[in-house]
Amino acid sequence: MAPENQQSPSVRSTLKPCVSACSSFLLVCLIAVTLEIFFFSPISSPNLLELPPPSSSSFWPTNNHLQRVVKLGEGLLKHPEDISVDSEGILYTATRDGWIKRLHKNGSVEDWKMLNGDTLLGITTTKEGGLIVCDTDKGLLKVTEDGVTVLASHVNGSKIRFADDVIEGSDGSLYFSVASTKFGLHNWYLDLLEAKPYGKLLKYDPFLNETSILLEDLAFANGVALSRDEDYLVVCETWKFRCLKHWLKGETKGKTEIFIDNLPGGPDNINLAPDGSFWIALLQLASPGWEFIHTSKASKYLVARSQKLIMLVNGVSKKATVINVDSDGKVLKKFDDHTGKVMSLVTSALEFEDHLYLGSLNTNFIGKLPLTVG
Repeated sequence: MAPENQQSPSVRSTLKPCVSACSSFLLVCLIAVTLEIFFFSPISSPNLLELPPPSSSSFWPTNNHLQRVVKLGEGLLKHPEDISVDSEGILYTATRDGWIKRLHKNGSVEDWKMLNGDTLLGITTTKEGGLIVCDTDKGLLKVTEDGVTVLASHVNGSKIRFADDVIEGSDGSLYFSVASTKFGLHNWYLDLLEAKPYGKLLKYDPFLNETSILLEDLAFANGVALSRDEDYLVVCETWKFRCLKHWLKGETKGKTEIFIDNLPGGPDNINLAPDGSFWIALLQLASPGWEFIHTSKASKYLVARSQKLIMLVNGVSKKATVINVDSDGKVLKKFDDHTGKVMSLVTSALEFEDHLYLGSLNTNFIGKLPLTVG
C-alpha cells in the first residue's frame, strides 16, 4: 500500500492531463485578455507622456484663494464650463443640461435658450449681439433671440466633432479650437492616454461663410484668446502643458511660437483681461501617485479599456488652479483651491469689473472672486 502522503501511479497519470488542460486553458485566457487589451483597445500605438511632477508647482505656493469665492446661481447652474459677458454686463454660461443661462446684475438667473444635450462648451458674446457656442456634436452655433443657427459643421469636407472654445475678432471673424478629431467630449481622456496631436485651430469667415484651418496637429487644442491689439492668437495645448502664439499681423503673420510652456497643469480655457494680460485655468490631469500610467504603453492600454480605471487615474476633479500671465507669457498671479474644498475642475476664468468669474465642470455655481485678495 502506498503511503498516505504519496499518490499512486494511477492517480498521477490521471492528474497530468488535468493539469495540462488547466494550464492550456489559463494560457488561452491570458492570450485572449492580452489580445483584447492591446488589439481591441480604443487607443492605438500610444505615445509616452511626461506629466509635470508635484514639485513643479512649488515655486507657486498654494494660497487657497479660490475657497473665498461667492457662489453665483448656486443649485441652478449644472457644470457651467465657460463664461462670457455682454456690453450690458450680463453674464452668459452654457450648462450640461442644455441651457444657455444669463446671470443679471441683480443676482437673478434666467433660463434663456434651451439647446438640448450636454455637449455645450466654450462661448463668446458678439459685438452685434447674441452668443457663439461650441457644441461638440453640432459644431459652431450662433444663438440669438430669434433662435439657433449652425455656422460651421464641417471643414474641408470633414465633420467638426469636438469644437471646444471660440473668440470673435473685431472684423467678425471667429477663431475656434477643435480639441480632437478622433475622440469626443465623453471619452476625452482617451486623447490624453493616446497622446497624439489630433487638435486643430480653425477660422470661420462670416462674410464668405467659410471655415479654414489655421493650425493642425495640436495636443488637445483647448482655450483660444485674441491679444488686445488682435495681432496674435493664443491657443492652449492641454496635454503639452503649454500655450502657443499664432501671429495674425505684421512681419511674423502666419508664424507660430511658444507663448508659455512647462506649466504645472494642463491649460484649459484662456481669456484676455482688461489690462492685456491673460487668465488661464489649469487642470491636474492625473491623480497624485498615478502619473506613471502615462509613461507606460502597457498601462495606457489597460486603463483605456476600463472606465473605472480612467476615473481613478483622471485627476481633474481633485483641485482648482488659475494663473494670470502678461503678454510676454510671464506669470503674474496664481489662485488655487489646493484640495478642491470649494472649487475644483475650474475650466475658465473671466475678469470683469475687478472680479474674477470662474466656470467649472464640477460645480453647480459660478465662482465670483474679488481681485483685491491677491
